[in-house]
Order: sequence, then structure tokens, then C-alpha cells
Amino acid sequence: MPTLPIFQVDAFASRAFEGNQACVMPLDAFLPDETLLAIAAENNVAETAYVVPAGEGVWKLRWFTPAVEVPLCGHATLAAAHALFAHLGFTGETIAFDTVKSGRLLVKRLADGRLEMDFPSAPIRPVPVTDDIAAALGARPVEAWGGMFYAARFETPDDVRALKPDVRALKTLGAEGGGWDRGNFGCFALGGDGGADATSRFFAPGSGIDEDPATGSWHTMLARVLAENFGKPDARCYQAYPGRGAWVGVKLDGDRVKLTGNAVTVIEGKFTV
Repeated sequence: MPTLPIFQVDAFASRAFEGNQACVMPLDAFLPDETLLAIAAENNVAETAYVVPAGEGVWKLRWFTPAVEVPLCGHATLAAAHALFAHLGFTGETIAFDTVKSGRLLVKRLADGRLEMDFPSAPIRPVPVTDDIAAALGARPVEAWGGMFYAARFETPDDVRALKPDVRALKTLGAEGGGWDRGNFGCFALGGDGGADATSRFFAPGSGIDEDPATGSWHTMLARVLAENFGKPDARCYQAYPGRGAWVGVKLDGDRVKLTGNAVTVIEGKFTV
């Protein structure tokens, strides 16, 4: 039976058991969509990234949760770049990923070993905190913004850590005209332990994930919220997923944002199709 190489990576992590899990599978060509989705469901981590060579230093990239294909995924992009640098022989400084809905994404290897991703950052707008959203989150945010996701600000990091949302209710809610399907909520507060500029959690039942441990796409929106509303265009953010945790550096530059972090390989093997 045919086998495919697979790497499982903890992204936005400096050691195993931190950050967010992603599987990376290098392919010669994309398999049928139903096969890609079935493999992602079998892997059963937040995202599986598939990479296909497209020229010198360029790869095509797609991301699948166990339930759907998504238009942008930061931690799995970080994981894919890590696999290419650490395991698949790429010796250049910058990797280019061509994607279907998010254009070209660049990942640069910094001198200190961190990886820096160059992503788009969509516009945001203030939105109301409705009673149904407050009830589903289990607490009323101080204020909120709509954009790629629904961003809800709480008063303190402890308020964010204490959230116990009704994810079934959240799945049907969101900001009108949001970039993704409903059911994707970033919840944050300013400050936090370890010198964090912001502490957040990300609930994504609309993407098939009750809570995501480390979410690069969410930080492209959080970067804009912090820059435009709190005077923090260059911030150090902590995603406080219970039992793991992840540090993400964000720097807004016009309609782009730089996300920085580390990644570690935890499994290397073969997937039998």
C-alpha cells in the first residue's frame, strides 16, 4: 500500500506539549479533496497542512481541519515551514507559500532560530455585544470587533482564562459579514503574565474545533485590534489554552502583519493510504 511522509509539529512552541499541533504532509501533487479531508480527520489535530512543490523556494499550501478546508491557518503554516527547513532540505532564508484564498505567504528564518510569517491582516470594525453572544460566551465582553472573526475584549486576563462558553451556541453566532463562517471567536484582555501585551483564547466550533490551542490567523486580527485601538503595533501575545499555552509575536505593517514563533517536531513517520 502507498505511504506518504508525515511530520507532527508543535507550532508556536519552544518544546513539546506547548503551542498547537499540526500535521505536515509533503506531496508531489494534491490528492482529491475528499482524501485530503479524510487524512486530516484521521490525524485528528487542529490542522493538517499539505505542501506541493511549485518552483525554487515556492510551495503550494492547503490546510484542513478534521471537518473543513480553511482559507488561512497560521500555526500550520509555521509547522509546514519548520518541516521544510528542518527535515526536507530547504536551505534558503525565505519560503514562499502560494494559497488559494490568502495569496502568497512568506516565512523567513531569523538569526535566533524563530520563524517570521508575513500574512495579510483584514480590516476590522466595532460591532455590538448582543445578549445571545454574551450568553454563549458565559460572560459579557467590554467591547467587540468584527472582521475575519469576532474579537471580544474582556476586562482582565483572569476573565479570559475563566471563560466556559457554550460552544454549541457559539457555532451559530458571529459578526455580520465576517470573513469566515460563523462560530469563530477570539476572546482577549490586555496584559498578562510573563510580560504579555495581551492574553487570549480562541473558540472555533464553526471550524470544527471547540477551542484552538494556538491560532496564527486569529493573531492577524488581534494585531490590528491592538494597533488601532490600544497603540500597540508591535506586541507579544500569549494564547492561554489550558494545559499548553503559546507565545506569538505580532507586528502590524499596513495591510500585513508579521507573526513570529518557534516550532518543534514531535513525530516523524509514514501515513499509509
